[in-house]
Amino acid sequence: MEQAQDDSKRKDPYSMSFVDHLEELRWRLFKAILSVVIMAIVAFYFSDWIFRFLLVPLGDTKLYVTEVTGSFYAYLKIALFAGIFGAFPIVFYQLWMFVAPGLYKHEKKVVIPLVLISSALFLVGAGFCYVVVLPLALKFLIGFSGDLLNPIITVGSYISFAGLLMVTFGLAFELPIIAFFLGKMGLISSQFLARGRRYAIVIILVIAAIITPPDVFTQVVLAIPIYFLYEVSIILVKFTGKKK
Repeated sequence: MEQAQDDSKRKDPYSMSFVDHLEELRWRLFKAILSVVIMAIVAFYFSDWIFRFLLVPLGDTKLYVTEVTGSFYAYLKIALFAGIFGAFPIVFYQLWMFVAPGLYKHEKKVVIPLVLISSALFLVGAGFCYVVVLPLALKFLIGFSGDLLNPIITVGSYISFAGLLMVTFGLAFELPIIAFFLGKMGLISSQFLARGRRYAIVIILVIAAIITPPDVFTQVVLAIPIYFLYEVSIILVKFTGKKK
């Protein structure tokens, strides 16, 4: 009876017009982008410390500046990536609040825990990239130079490479949350995910090839944890998904 009462309190998303949806989306995007900008401004003040932190996976490899504005743009990139990491909980909260009108009252109670878990998974994915993937990828890629070539790595290219790779791994680790949400909505089931393993492997490899640098090593290193998270998602949906 109580469940029925909660369900009756669902806000019908179709009661909002298309313009209302666009207006809601516009304000959610504005708040998300504003949070990134504010965090980036704050991060710019600590850019020296962040830069030293990013240099750790490089080891003894030197970075170079080949343009007059190279150093300035490098620090801007550092601030931008740091702003994305710092504002991610706010960005994810805005995303969940955008879909909240279509949720039941008892489902809305999990929004805050989902935001916290999503933020933690994003940081775990980025941390995994920083500690494991980034040093191995740099050693593998730079090692191709051998004794015949002298690699000149610019500071801008390195920050873009490291930053995009860490963001990519952070987003990839959100797979269980996405599966949980789709399972709660009844759009997927554990049986559906289990039957689609062979297709999932192909899709994961294709996605890894698209979002990572053009080398097989980095693609495989990204694909392996994503597939592991896919198996975790199957178990998660099995116990939390919507029952028929």
